[in-house]
Amino acid sequence: METNRQKKIAGIIQKDLAEVIQQALKESGHHNIIVSVTKVSVTPDLSNAKCFLSIFPTQNTAILISEINTASSSIKHQIAQRTRNQLRRMPELRFYVDDSLDYIEGIDNALKGDDNPIEDRDLLPKRKQAGK
Repeated sequence: METNRQKKIAGIIQKDLAEVIQQALKESGHHNIIVSVTKVSVTPDLSNAKCFLSIFPTQNTAILISEINTASSSIKHQIAQRTRNQLRRMPELRFYVDDSLDYIEGIDNALKGDDNPIEDRDLLPKRKQAGK
């Protein structure tokens, strides 16, 4: 369970991280890419932060996450400059893809489409009955 301090630090990082990444993308020529920071979770010792990013369009997600992780020290420095009055020590940043929207879209498409497992029970894996 996260403490109030962890939640507060995560919120501060999340807000500034979105602005820093959007600015970096504009400067590097990626004008048509939208990146949103969906969640930041900070470890109890406040030394590491997992940052989950949702990237649209999704076709270049792996490349962008790799580039962002490569530039994490620069991103960390920029956020540290912005938060120097709020944080004594800036956590190490690790970036991950938040694919929950893709997962939700897949469920939505399955429910709307021909392969609806609710209407066609043969699509569901068969359950093994105990004792057979």
